[in-house]
Amino acid sequence: MFNVMITLFALVVAGYAAGKMKYMGAEFDRKLSSLVINWTCPALILSSSMTGELPDRRYILPLLGISAFTYVVLTVAAWGLAPMLTRKVADRGIVAFALVFGNVGFMGYPVVAAIFGHQAVFYAAVLNVVNTFAVFTIGTMMITGGEGSDRKRFNKKVLYSTPMLSAYLSMLIVALGIDNIPEYISQPLTMMGNITVPAALLIIGSSMSQLPLRALMGNMTVYATTGMRLALLPIGVHFLCLALGFDPFVTNINTVVIGMPVATYGTILCLKYNRDTTLIAELTFITTLLSMLTIPLLILLM
Repeated sequence: MFNVMITLFALVVAGYAAGKMKYMGAEFDRKLSSLVINWTCPALILSSSMTGELPDRRYILPLLGISAFTYVVLTVAAWGLAPMLTRKVADRGIVAFALVFGNVGFMGYPVVAAIFGHQAVFYAAVLNVVNTFAVFTIGTMMITGGEGSDRKRFNKKVLYSTPMLSAYLSMLIVALGIDNIPEYISQPLTMMGNITVPAALLIIGSSMSQLPLRALMGNMTVYATTGMRLALLPIGVHFLCLALGFDPFVTNINTVVIGMPVATYGTILCLKYNRDTTLIAELTFITTLLSMLTIPLLILLM
């Protein structure tokens, strides 16, 4: 586990260096992010159900169930904790968003693949179906404060985006037990999907290089929220799910997924709805950096 996290961290550092040396930058990162989200990540999800032995289809419904349960619990906890973590009313929605939503697409898939094997990307993708829906409904209300027409700004097209379609198709392949997909289909998807991990980590590192020095320092609100986001909430949900009888394997993958750093969608939503991005940028940076230490510790629970 230590070697895995060092490897992932090395790629983040390489991205940071590339950003500082101007090999990467805001415009390049934006285009590469679009490529990862819309092309290589869907290919990674699809290839997880096409290579070798099929993932166990019995886990599909339990994964969807535990994910829905998890986001209900996290949402309730976040609204209760946010006023305790910041006195600024305007920042409470952003803090709540940070507590609920982790970076499943960029960090979750690489980490789950590294810990549980390539097939586990499929299981993470099933969990991400609920996550994506929640980000653009509950998450949007958190960022905007639920004011005015912003309550109704959920874009249904999100449910038919390339990553979501690949998750649906993967679930269909596994549910129907289709294991004879030709190599001329599976191999190109596998090769394209293999780009996802290094590209995503390089983007994270490059985006960090563009933050001001002040963002690298953080403050009490940032560090208290980080502790909740990376440790207390994942651990609490982990033992709660086990106590309620959820399958241990499903619970373990769910714990790793919700133990990810703050979702990059937070910054995107802040920009879209004209909210100050300073706090969400600081939270994203600090949680990404410290997750290199906390994720291995979470694994010790399993």
